[in-house]
Amino acid sequence: MKDLQHFTPAKAWLVCVDSDGCAMDTMDIKHFRCFGPCMVEEWNLQKWEKPILERWNEINLYSMTRGVNRFKGLAMALTEINRTYCPIEGVEELTEWVQSAPELSNRAVEQAAATAKGPCLAKALSWSQKVNAAINALPESEKNPFPGAAEGLEAAHAVADVAVVSSANREAVEEEWARCGLLDKVDVVCCQDTGSKADCIAALLGKGYAPDHVVMVGDAPGDKTAAEKNGVWFYPILVLHEAESWRELASEGLERFRQDDFAPYVETKGQQFEQNLQQ
Repeated sequence: MKDLQHFTPAKAWLVCVDSDGCAMDTMDIKHFRCFGPCMVEEWNLQKWEKPILERWNEINLYSMTRGVNRFKGLAMALTEINRTYCPIEGVEELTEWVQSAPELSNRAVEQAAATAKGPCLAKALSWSQKVNAAINALPESEKNPFPGAAEGLEAAHAVADVAVVSSANREAVEEEWARCGLLDKVDVVCCQDTGSKADCIAALLGKGYAPDHVVMVGDAPGDKTAAEKNGVWFYPILVLHEAESWRELASEGLERFRQDDFAPYVETKGQQFEQNLQQ
């Protein structure tokens, strides 16, 4: 396994795979145990904890905003809380920042909080830092691949080069995939240090792959958008149906990928993807 700079294609076909919520069953636990509860704690929302956490999970896991940037998800949730449950001082300032800032990160929100009029941006930074600490404290034994992911990756590696394309931290991705025995099924890892997912796919295409020989395997609308921006295929791992999605990729999807009839197949899969997140 190599980084992008030292990677040279060995095959004419490329399968790109997202990590959190796609190959690794780590997205739910992070939202159930870290993101939502830390928001309740930071803004003292315990009085309405149950409906607020249900709505947090709907926004970030079970709708077309699945996988949204953490600060965008926070702004959406706090705007609804401000309207429905209790005042959130400065939430408009947070919303304006997430809509206009060129970078949405702890570093960027810290800079914005220094000149903010209200407390919401500073609290957003505090929340994000607590989230990171909570994620780091999660037991490694609870961060595992979805059933069928290893077999799907092995099948993909037999017919194509395989690239991890993730917006997560490289060290975390490589550690999780190595611990779970997945890195030997991967040729190159592209993470946030390479750029956005769209940037990663574009850089991989720069290695010489034809766009119709590349498929992005992902679980969130952002994965689909990154594929579409680069003119490559998208194969969805359906939320709450991850094992079935991986089995189908191994048994049918990869074979169709290398044939001329892939377009109608992935169009149908794309419709299933959107319907699954709109239920």
